[in-house]
Amino acid sequence: MSDNNKPVPFFSHEKIETNNFLMIVLILLVVAVGGMVEIVPLFFQKSTTEPVTGLKPYTPLQLMGRDIYLREGCYGCHSQMIRPFRAETLRYGHYSVAGEFVYDHPFQWGSKRTGPDLHRVGGKYSDEWHRIHLHNPRDVVPESNMPAYPWLEKALLDTTDVAPRMKALRTVGVPYTDAEIAGAAAEVKDKTEQEALIAYLQVLGRALSDQLAAQAAATAPAAPASATPVTPVNAP
Repeated sequence: MSDNNKPVPFFSHEKIETNNFLMIVLILLVVAVGGMVEIVPLFFQKSTTEPVTGLKPYTPLQLMGRDIYLREGCYGCHSQMIRPFRAETLRYGHYSVAGEFVYDHPFQWGSKRTGPDLHRVGGKYSDEWHRIHLHNPRDVVPESNMPAYPWLEKALLDTTDVAPRMKALRTVGVPYTDAEIAGAAAEVKDKTEQEALIAYLQVLGRALSDQLAAQAAATAPAAPASATPVTPVNAP
């Protein structure tokens, strides 16, 4: 009987499990500390904060194309993150690495794949293929359920939008120069939304893909020189 009357310590299991407020506070504290332990070191890890070799900020046309990509909700059906699994790399190419997304604000990772992942689509098809595909996907992929975007072919870009976007991105670390920002409007003048979107698609994943291709070419064994046929001495 004397044990039942003993005061319950403040941080005993019984006290925590019977006090909703205390339980909520401690759960939030554990989640916050755990999250900081996992996230904070990433800010000091070079592989996640430095761009891969050859990666450049989006040009004004590519940047406007990216905005159209977001506006039309393309991310709802296409991811841009190839996982490091054999099934993924065989289909899409080299897995994605953090240094490829340094200039993306926000990045377009995701896991929804009604359509294929697009992270290595850059350079895979010609501009003309993309033009036909955007105008009517069934013309190049008969079984496609992707909607058509014919209006992009005639809609001109708003030249007043691009400079403010580049200035905003510069504040979060994208290294645009004053000269690049000043000349941005002229670069996208008379360009259509379709051209901008194609320019964006054509640059996706190219930096790492080009780097790996160059490394493979440099390390590939040289093709053996073809042997010069020897004419027999007694040949006619």
